Amino acid sequence: MAVDELDTRILRLLLEQPRTSVREYARILGVARGTLQARLDRLERDGVITGTAPDLSPAALGHPVLAFVHIEVTQGHLDEVGDALAAVPEIVEAFSITGGGDLLTRVVARDNAHLEDVVQKLISLPGVVRTRTEIALRERVSHRLLPLVESIGRAARS
Repeated sequence: MAVDELDTRILRLLLEQPRTSVREYARILGVARGTLQARLDRLERDGVITGTAPDLSPAALGHPVLAFVHIEVTQGHLDEVGDALAAVPEIVEAFSITGGGDLLTRVVARDNAHLEDVVQKLISLPGVVRTRTEIALRERVSHRLLPLVESIGRAARS
């Protein structure tokens, strides 16, 4: 989907001021409310905007340990293991990957003992051959999309 300069300005505002009203966005951008709403609807329909939920901090919710668990799966059981991962609340993301392992999960835990319990739960899932866990020490770049949006906007102007 092509994102033009106005789309980029809209996305930037959404990222920088997520709690602002559509009316206020339209005022800031100098466009009609209907134009802005049509753009937002299109961006949602095209899958550019995927949600409006607040970002939550697992650490503030009592789960400060972050780990990445690589899971190797018995051939032919990727879908079943992937479905089983959805039942583990400490798994906040899971991806099929290439390279070392078949799945990569992002896991949060209360402490290292709790992380071990989660990993043991994963190992016991039917179809799981082995796991490899890496504990994150410090976040160096938080999840962000604004630099990407700005880069796309610069390309759209060119």
